[in-house]
Amino acid sequence: MKPLAALLCLFATCSTLPASPPNVLWFVVDDMSANFSCYGEKLIQTPNVDRLASEGTRFANAFVTAPVCSPCRSALITGMYQTSIGAHHHRSGRGVEKIDLPDGVVPVPAQFQKAGYFTCIGSGLASEFKKGKQSAKGAGKSGGLGKTDYNFEWDPKIYDSPDWAARKPGQPFFMQVQLAGGKLRGGTDASAIKLLASAAKQFGAATDPEKVTLPPYYPRDPVLLRDWAAFLDSVRLTDVHVGKVIARLEKEGLLENTFIIFMTDHGISHARGKQFLYNEGTHVPFIIRGPGIEKAKVRTDLIEHIDMAAISLAAAGIEIPQSMQAKNVLAADYQPRTHIFAARDRCDETVERLRSVRTDRFLYIRNFYPLRPHLQPNAYKDGKSIVQSLRNLHKSGKLDVLSEVLLFSPTRPPEELYEWTTDAWQVTNLAADPAHQSTLESLRARLDQWMKETNDQGPESESRYDSDMKVYLGKGDPEVETNIALMKQWAREGK
Repeated sequence: MKPLAALLCLFATCSTLPASPPNVLWFVVDDMSANFSCYGEKLIQTPNVDRLASEGTRFANAFVTAPVCSPCRSALITGMYQTSIGAHHHRSGRGVEKIDLPDGVVPVPAQFQKAGYFTCIGSGLASEFKKGKQSAKGAGKSGGLGKTDYNFEWDPKIYDSPDWAARKPGQPFFMQVQLAGGKLRGGTDASAIKLLASAAKQFGAATDPEKVTLPPYYPRDPVLLRDWAAFLDSVRLTDVHVGKVIARLEKEGLLENTFIIFMTDHGISHARGKQFLYNEGTHVPFIIRGPGIEKAKVRTDLIEHIDMAAISLAAAGIEIPQSMQAKNVLAADYQPRTHIFAARDRCDETVERLRSVRTDRFLYIRNFYPLRPHLQPNAYKDGKSIVQSLRNLHKSGKLDVLSEVLLFSPTRPPEELYEWTTDAWQVTNLAADPAHQSTLESLRARLDQWMKETNDQGPESESRYDSDMKVYLGKGDPEVETNIALMKQWAREGK
């Protein structure tokens, strides 16, 4: 890594870069698919995110390596696959058994800090910082700072503050703007209705549920339609927040020397979205704007969300660790990825293991527990009105065949293969099609190779599961306790 003085020399001798090290700012948004107008969403307008795209480079085919918050964030902050660093189980390392990063793996903020950057994580709005809604000093791993949600042990001192306002004059900053995104709509029908009312007040009209287009496996049930409409309004509200941060950068004279990445931590929280490896769960918006970035450019090559770590370090002139799995996709000698990978493991109390590999045409998914249903019992998801409505429709026999097969089959195929470029919602499994056997075998072998090469750490031990489950037990939630018992029973049965 280069000290700040060396960075200044580096940037001063390169005509394509600014005279001083750029600030680096990430927008990281919760639970949101690429439903922005620059990505083709027609029902709403998102002028501020669209501006980033028009003044920068938009990646059409960016995917997360984990479709749930904590593994995804553990990966993005290290530039490593969550399966390689043992951080792949959602909300793991919270019990007595902790997770330590492998030797040589250093969180990105610590690398920026060592290079002389001021590191911060918060809302990006000076007004909130000054009002004391976010403490300048913080209080441990959560107090005062914006969302982190890392599964491994880390030192909160890697962040200097929730906001860049506290830095020294002229000091470059690395800022993570953390936004609630899709979580703004809540998880109940009542909270969705409330958000729609709020959007109507702010924008003059809320998104009309009847105009919403749902994936083909979701019924046009009023609860689901209201939820999706509220989700789209949460996209609009997110866009407003992005605009406020951009306006602040402009007002402070920082925008043109700030390297910005906008992305989300996974797709929409839904029955086949968040937590799953289909496009609905893994495809995310990814936009870069800043010094040296080509304007109004759209790239269609495959990238992984962890690449933002390498991209950002390179933009600041900081050496990318050789062991980092992220790639600087902006490098002059960059060779586009031919395959990208994703994994889903335990989420809260629900044990799962899915792996996938994707090419520019096909998506291969392996289900390690095919004897379990797609919608395994999970207190978090089962507490959502949309999942409750789906389960009720299933019980009453009111779902169509596609919904029944994709959402409520008691078992799953061990392997799935989709031509995702033509099958946008991945509804036609080609794994048993003789015409695609060579593709299936090739991707099966490539996934095996990746798992071996990257030291995929696989299922967690029973003792680690028990350690993490102690955080969930004893809180008066019988559903969670019942689900934990069921997970253990299924494991004993080889299911």
